[in-house]
Amino acid sequence: MTPIIARREMLGAGLFAGAAMLLPPERAFAATLPVDWTLGVADVEGDVAPRTLRRIHGRAPAEFRGLLYRNGPAKFRRGATAATHWFDGDGLVRRFAIADGEARLAARFVDTPKRRQEAKAGEMLLPGFGTPARPGAVVSGPDAVNAANTSVMLAGGELWALWEGGSAWRLDPTTLESLGPKTFRPDLAQMPFLAHPRVEPDGTVWNLGMAGANAILWKLRPDGTLVDTHMIRLPRASYVHDFTATARHLVVVLQPWVHVRTSTPVTAGMEWQPDLGSQVVVIDKDDPTRQRVFDLPAFSFFHLADAWEERDGTIRFDGCLTSSPEFVVREASDLLVGRHEPTPSPMLTMIALHAGGRAELIPTGVKAEFPQNDKRRAGLPRRYTAFTGLYQADRPLARGVGVHDWQTGRTATHDFGASQLVEEFLFVPRKASDEGGWLIGTTVNLDARATELHLFDASHVEAGPIASWRADLALPVGFHGTFRRG
Repeated sequence: MTPIIARREMLGAGLFAGAAMLLPPERAFAATLPVDWTLGVADVEGDVAPRTLRRIHGRAPAEFRGLLYRNGPAKFRRGATAATHWFDGDGLVRRFAIADGEARLAARFVDTPKRRQEAKAGEMLLPGFGTPARPGAVVSGPDAVNAANTSVMLAGGELWALWEGGSAWRLDPTTLESLGPKTFRPDLAQMPFLAHPRVEPDGTVWNLGMAGANAILWKLRPDGTLVDTHMIRLPRASYVHDFTATARHLVVVLQPWVHVRTSTPVTAGMEWQPDLGSQVVVIDKDDPTRQRVFDLPAFSFFHLADAWEERDGTIRFDGCLTSSPEFVVREASDLLVGRHEPTPSPMLTMIALHAGGRAELIPTGVKAEFPQNDKRRAGLPRRYTAFTGLYQADRPLARGVGVHDWQTGRTATHDFGASQLVEEFLFVPRKASDEGGWLIGTTVNLDARATELHLFDASHVEAGPIASWRADLALPVGFHGTFRRG
């Protein structure tokens, strides 16, 4: 696996650098391969001032009000240099405000030491998930390379931009001004804090920070203050981007993509070892030393939905699983040079951990990513999972959104069409209903060269958006977000 990673990085960097000798960076990128979807990985050169979006379809219900925050990489190239992996661009936090049927947008880059050092040098210098260090890089600790580009969460009157290898980064939730790293205690400075914390219905936050086979377990109050931490040892040093939880347990899935050496970038120190199979570690929230391990066939994954525990002790949760980490090893680097060769699509799959020790995979046959569910039912039995999907062979990224009903096995979808790049959609519950609600999310319209915001009735996704708005610019495809009712 490692030689493949190194070869892809060398080819990607060489292709871009060769073009950059002749053309300015933005034209060099366009010249690598003139395909329309590259708008989804184009650079944003600066912060985006507040602006009103134009309503292009329908009308939002009067009771739908709130703030959608999204995060994702949006600056990949400086001078003649470029990041060599999609996950390593500078984080741009977007704020969509929806009220009285109207929508507004603003966006700001997270002001990290990484961004400041590279802006001053006029080069992409620092190592990342799949980007090697370049001469002149100054790395003083994990937060020196923190891209703050993966997700966001609200806590204690602040908005935190999340990465996975270092601190959460504090932002003002109204102005998006950067306020510096979140340090829970001086001895915990720069400790890893994953981009997918799990939040109980009462607001209690659980999270992990990974360091090989060791992990720091975080428990926070709803206001973001620290309750406690524990150091735990896992059976192997797997790559862990996401985990899940029931009301009583944390559930950590260990895929056989494992750290075999310390190196930069991170991907250069990892190998795919499918003979190991996958493992699931179930950890007691009240006593993290109490753990059970379940064995499953080999698979790779990025994202899981919330888990629950049944009366007989069976734990169930769903995720979007692939046969190997080929997307993150190859395709996520190829995107930045305008190249697309399809990799195996993630499939929505239920995982059942039976009380007797048996574990099983229950596939749906639905190609899906970014699974979402009603957060009021985090850790509790539920019926639905929302997702993005409807992939096509000649273009990367999703073109649709859907909802899978685990009770009936039915999947409802909406296809935005080949000219749209579909980002994560979040479930927003109605106050008066137990399971009804809306889906809110964004797309990049390639024909209009614009970012769009869409609102669906989650019970009738196949009917299409009930309201859509369009910005006067296109922002690159982002990763994850959060919603706060207004």
